[in-house]
Amino acid sequence: MILYGIPTCDTCRKAKKALEAAGHQVTLRDVRAEPLSGDEIAEFVAQFGERIVNRASTTWRGLTEVERAASVPDLLAAHPTLMKRPVIRGAQLTLGWDKAAQAAQGL
Repeated sequence: MILYGIPTCDTCRKAKKALEAAGHQVTLRDVRAEPLSGDEIAEFVAQFGERIVNRASTTWRGLTEVERAASVPDLLAAHPTLMKRPVIRGAQLTLGWDKAAQAAQGL
């Protein structure tokens, strides 16, 4: 199971801890240290659409209007921390750590 996020994200840490407690082997993929590939970005955008961009993040608030107008794949390639976190590749590909994502991952 792969958890895409950043190690300083409280939600990513909470998700990783819960998944490990449930017996899953979880690998945290730090999207800052190892940015998403073009194929991964395309897959995430196809699965989640515009929801993949965290418009409440400090990264988003720091962008200019011109930068915000870029396509979702270009935004994620240029600013990996704009990705809503976590994205979990487990039983299914899920976004976030709400009840639905937890249920989809078998919790």
